[in-house]
Amino acid sequence: MEEIIEQLREANEPVPVPLELPDEDQIVEIEEQLFIDIPFVFREFLLTVSDVVYGSLEPVTVTDPQSHTYLPDVAANAWDAGVDRSMIPICQDGDNYYLVEEDGTVVLWLAEEELIAEETWESVWHWARDVWLES
Repeated sequence: MEEIIEQLREANEPVPVPLELPDEDQIVEIEEQLFIDIPFVFREFLLTVSDVVYGSLEPVTVTDPQSHTYLPDVAANAWDAGVDRSMIPICQDGDNYYLVEEDGTVVLWLAEEELIAEETWESVWHWARDVWLES
């Protein structure tokens, strides 16, 4: 995890208005809005690297309700599209969504087929290493 955080920090691209990292209270607020608990590993991800801007993928954020990556909005869109309500989107990729399951596993939901792809990632950190940093 520390190695992946370091790689993401090094890859972070400068932007005119940098994102902010959330605090624990903001995460709890998001959980209350979503009516769902955020898995521990995903919570860590949000608290440590959700301000990173890198590559073509844009993981969800929780500090700016006006952002197109604001988790409650991305979740509402994903759930409206047919994603199971027990899964939380970590990133939208076109019409598809990378989702975190209750146990922390990350899956890819394919919009066209309305199903979960076979490939999975053990955690959001594995996803960040194998997918986000490769985007």
